[in-house]
Amino acid sequence: MKRPVNRSERLGTDAATQSILRHWREAVPDDRLAHLVKDATRALLRALQMRLTEHSVSIGHWTFLRILWEKDGLTQRELSEQAGLMEPTTFSAIQAMQRLGYVTRRQQAQNRKKIYVFLTPKGRRLKEKLVPLAEDVNRVAARSIASGDITVTRRTLLAVIKNLAREETNGKVRKASAKRRVG
Repeated sequence: MKRPVNRSERLGTDAATQSILRHWREAVPDDRLAHLVKDATRALLRALQMRLTEHSVSIGHWTFLRILWEKDGLTQRELSEQAGLMEPTTFSAIQAMQRLGYVTRRQQAQNRKKIYVFLTPKGRRLKEKLVPLAEDVNRVAARSIASGDITVTRRTLLAVIKNLAREETNGKVRKASAKRRVG
């Protein structure tokens, strides 16, 4: 079911986008990388949400569907960890997805404590409809950007993730925070 986007919504989004671009081009072109990544992520998610809305799927449900399309039958805790969300948030989303008929929750005979989440046939079929929408967002986002630049951007963002994970694993974040509190 397509929900038409009204003119004021388009203008509001366009105004917000223009404001963000003005910020980066004029106000603080050398602002922190984290802010630029956040703004780019917001734009990507907004573009995807607009497409998902046509199929009555929320961006939050998309996150869990993507994970389950890759590996079905995860525990709620595993879903939380992979999505990077708190367990109560995952629980609420899974309940809603169950009401929509996308997933079922059940215990396994070998472990009655854990609740496992499985896609229903309806949830599996969504992949055929929704993945092309995400691919379209990526195509639009990469339009007029040289493939070499895309390769460098991917390599750079992966290095950022790796560097921050390494620092977290080595405990440097805790040590640096402790020094700031003491000093």
